[in-house]
Amino acid sequence: MLVYTIKELCRTCYTCVRECPARAIRIVGGQAEVIEERCIACGNCTKVCSQGAKVYLNTGDRVLKLIAEEPEVAAIIAPSFPAEFFDIPDYRILLGMIRGLGFKYVAEVSFGADLVARRYKKLVDGGSDTFISSDCPSIVNYVKYYHPALVDKLAPVVSPMVAMARVIHAKYGKNTKIVFIGPCVAKKAESSDVDEAITFKELRDLFTQLGITQENATPSDFDPPAGGRGSIFPVTRGLLQTADINDDAITGNIIAAEGRIDFQEALKEFEAGLIKTQNMELLCCEGCIMGPGLSKNGKQYNRRALVSTYVNQKIGNLDIDSWQAYINEYSDIDLSVRHKADDHRIHLPDEEDVNEVLVSMGKLTKKDQLNCGACGYETCVEHAAAVKRGLAEVEMCLPYTIEKLHKSVNDLALSNEKLSSMQLALKQSEKLAHMGQLSAGIAHELNNPLGIVIMYSNILLDESTSDDPVREDLKLIVEQAGRCKKIVAGLLNFARKSQVNHQLVNIKELVTHSLESVIVPENITVKIMDQTVNPDAMLDSEQMIQVLSNLIKNAFDSMPGGGDINILLEDTLSDVIISVGDTGTGINEEDRVKIFEPFFTTKGLGHGTGLGLATTYGIVKMHKGQITVESNTDPEKGPTGTKFKIVLPRRKD
Repeated sequence: MLVYTIKELCRTCYTCVRECPARAIRIVGGQAEVIEERCIACGNCTKVCSQGAKVYLNTGDRVLKLIAEEPEVAAIIAPSFPAEFFDIPDYRILLGMIRGLGFKYVAEVSFGADLVARRYKKLVDGGSDTFISSDCPSIVNYVKYYHPALVDKLAPVVSPMVAMARVIHAKYGKNTKIVFIGPCVAKKAESSDVDEAITFKELRDLFTQLGITQENATPSDFDPPAGGRGSIFPVTRGLLQTADINDDAITGNIIAAEGRIDFQEALKEFEAGLIKTQNMELLCCEGCIMGPGLSKNGKQYNRRALVSTYVNQKIGNLDIDSWQAYINEYSDIDLSVRHKADDHRIHLPDEEDVNEVLVSMGKLTKKDQLNCGACGYETCVEHAAAVKRGLAEVEMCLPYTIEKLHKSVNDLALSNEKLSSMQLALKQSEKLAHMGQLSAGIAHELNNPLGIVIMYSNILLDESTSDDPVREDLKLIVEQAGRCKKIVAGLLNFARKSQVNHQLVNIKELVTHSLESVIVPENITVKIMDQTVNPDAMLDSEQMIQVLSNLIKNAFDSMPGGGDINILLEDTLSDVIISVGDTGTGINEEDRVKIFEPFFTTKGLGHGTGLGLATTYGIVKMHKGQITVESNTDPEKGPTGTKFKIVLPRRKD
């Protein structure tokens, strides 16, 4: 594989997906993978990847091995070298450094470009057909893979690299091994005429590896044949300038397009029949001076200027007669090539399948299709089709992912709220359990002596006369002893560990019985609203009457001036729900977290034991239910009052 991904470095930014003209990158498990059979080896992904996760095959070691094993190895240098080696003032020093690697010959591909340009000019001047230039191997691959109907339109002429390789074999012998050095990744697999190919960046690495520098290099010149105008080949319209083809916008018949967007659009229009009489010069990069094999961060127009300066000096010093002699010598060399279609197109899924993916991303209407391009695809439909084909993932859609993230944050906040509530309930249950054990012990120890006090105080009260001066004291003792008895009974009730006696109970009848067990003040109205579908549930009737009686009595106490009590009955398939709300004074925020604690009360001294709600809480929990409270004490925030909501499972687990 010429281009591949270092998965450890991939940050899934989708830049490579967006920049790949062949859609040869798929996202699997959040990682970008190059699809070998679709890749046209343009190397564009290696240029745009800021993390260095996209790399191309390094063949530097193979070149060193070839040099070590073969007696005659020639290096042919692409004419774009001035754009890379601007730091070397004299090109002859660069050639000396290249020879220092062990090459016997060092020739320039620009002579091959001269030959190719002349052959291309004959095709264009012939005028019988229109052609697409074939000097860029990535363009050739793209046409073969994705526009197979246009393969016959590719110019049947080899690239300058292949042309120069054939010249080297003709001049220096067929046993001469050839290494191409240039800016292009696709050259590594373009033709068997070349034994190996490395990029300019790989060449720099070899210099460093072998310690070759400008200072220890012996300057030398290119081995013949020397190139001419073909040295301008790597810049935009370089082929046209080399061949001296008229590319005037009015009188010419050439359309030049470069870069991943422009060349694709030109091919689409050409295949659609919108371009009929013009030939096309296409480059996958913005000229070969911007190929992936050059060092990063180079500026296009600066590189163009470097090449132009070199070519200008070269033409000024060129031995025209010698150059022409070589042109004549190799004018009959075979430069032909036959391109074969290799259809790699993937047909779009059915519209129904695409819509299914769009709906899964929340794109229900055309308006929802933002076509923002953040996923790497130009449109939402194209992205959805790629998802259906297994080339992309729905998470690549930025708006969808952001919305999903917001939902996750909200769900997390809700889960955190529920967790806090459960932690509070657990803490409350633990506290009640400890208090229950303590209460049971206290009640047991108090019962016997309290019984004696009650019995003898009542005997003494019965025996005393109406005018006895201690009668009032005895009445007070009896009254307070009776109150102590109620407190002890409450402690025992709170601390009991008895099982719930489940019976089939109608909750509407349960509420009615609970109201019958209390005396409703005249200034208070009680309303029962039954919204149940099935009011029956398996509950302990006696315990639940105690629960409701406690809540109703507390509601009475919160409305000394009168008010309303609303009891709402609801149900679901699995639960019954009883809500008891009043229009009283409400419960303060700081008291709300304590109301289920034993002995906590907001009533005055002697008016409450603080065990009613604690007992209520315990009974509800024994039923494996939930009890919650809502309360408002501020009239500015709405009606004041308190509402207790009890949710009980309909069936015994």
